[in-house]
Amino acid sequence: MAHLFGFWESRAFYDSFMARSHDRLHAAQVGTYKDMRVRLFEYRFDVKTGFRPVFADADLLRVAHCRVRGDRIEHYTLMQEKVWNPAMAGSPGMLRGVFTQSQTEDEFMVLSMWDSAAEHGKYRTERVERLALRAQIGADVTGIAGDVIDLEPSWTV
Repeated sequence: MAHLFGFWESRAFYDSFMARSHDRLHAAQVGTYKDMRVRLFEYRFDVKTGFRPVFADADLLRVAHCRVRGDRIEHYTLMQEKVWNPAMAGSPGMLRGVFTQSQTEDEFMVLSMWDSAAEHGKYRTERVERLALRAQIGADVTGIAGDVIDLEPSWTV
């Protein structure tokens, strides 16, 4: 499995690419993959420091994709800002991240960058259950999917 993340300077650049280049590139790649899923998320706020899509200093990415109950979106967003972000920001080895929301409004993605799997493991082991209770994640979220991704530097462009 491969995860590909693209970061666009603006929505206008993304729309221009989709209108002018996407179909040609897609046609050239037919048969090179199967079961591709594409989602578009828009920036909401940073996790820890100003997010920048630079991966040279990171060894690991953690991506969490959450579906949130419509009547709990405001609470979920507040808990991300007031509970989850400070916990991640205070974890040694957490470099930076981004909190995003899809156009469907009930889907969110949190992408965090870590300097090592060992440091991310300490965060998970020590804090996740306690933070989930504090943030009332069970009341907000209808589904969580995610992955821990070891970065392959030669794939970074």
